[in-house]
Amino acid sequence: MKIAMIAPIAWRTPPRAYGPWELVTSLLTEALVARGVDVTLFATQDSVTAATLAGPVPAPYSEDPSVDAKVWEMRHLAAVFERASEFDLIHNQADFPAHAFSGLVDTPMVTTIHGFSSERILPMYAPYQDRVRYVAISDSDRHPGLRYAATIHHGIPIEEFPFDPAGSEDLLFFGRIHPDKGAAEAIAVAQATGRRLVMAGIVQDQGYWERDVRPHVDDDRIVYRGPVGGADRTATLGGARALLHLINFDEPFGLSVVEAMACGTPVIAIRRGSMPELIEDGVTGFLVDTVEQAIAAVDRLGEIDRAACRQAAATRFSVDRMADRYLALYRSILG
Repeated sequence: MKIAMIAPIAWRTPPRAYGPWELVTSLLTEALVARGVDVTLFATQDSVTAATLAGPVPAPYSEDPSVDAKVWEMRHLAAVFERASEFDLIHNQADFPAHAFSGLVDTPMVTTIHGFSSERILPMYAPYQDRVRYVAISDSDRHPGLRYAATIHHGIPIEEFPFDPAGSEDLLFFGRIHPDKGAAEAIAVAQATGRRLVMAGIVQDQGYWERDVRPHVDDDRIVYRGPVGGADRTATLGGARALLHLINFDEPFGLSVVEAMACGTPVIAIRRGSMPELIEDGVTGFLVDTVEQAIAAVDRLGEIDRAACRQAAATRFSVDRMADRYLALYRSILG
């Protein structure tokens, strides 16, 4: 089986810090190669992989301002589809632009939809659903107007997330500094419960940061660490009493939720999007509807067994489980 894997080009594959789509693409690619699948990864030229690396894009456009996103995305996709006949299947992880090329080749195609962001993108999905098989990353993220070949939850390399049986008394916010992700709500919960809050992630909305987050950051009770990667990432995820995921949108998946659970850290999350699929209320965290309920849930964290959080992540959200499900999908398509 020869697979062309299309990575996004916003960040390196795998990313140095932030880059969830690139991270999942990398994890799946490496797992497939380990199973003996012949994968060609089309990604930025600085990407790191055991697969065959291909593609013309010199660097990620989010890191190198000389790389024009629109121009190089077209070059990137052209490089894939000009070679389509070399592959048994094309797996697109880079959203809808690839669909524009799908009718020009005979090679079967799968698109993992990393979050159905808006009704505005439907015109680049609905007309192509007879040609492209769509994979949802959670049942909650399925659009009623589309047909799906499968729902496949993301997987993480559990062994790379050390279990921390104790954590600390600190609360954690881990994600984009953006209204969607609930950074201000996490600050409110920390202040109301008298707990220290550690915040990690890129600033995606500068106005929100300046208005609602930065005034509270004092490097004592509210600490902002910026984007963290590698050992700092896992230490941050594991070294908390709980992850606060007080989202203001329908989260398509939520990698940080699963990663925190893998380290033993329970999650207090707003009951929206995929959260009820990821979190077992009262076992791996608490599902809440308001900031007030989140504040009350902090006092109940002693009810959560951190080992149960780890076990749930290992059982339900491993890379092996994800790779096996994608392989089964590929085989069903290829007959």
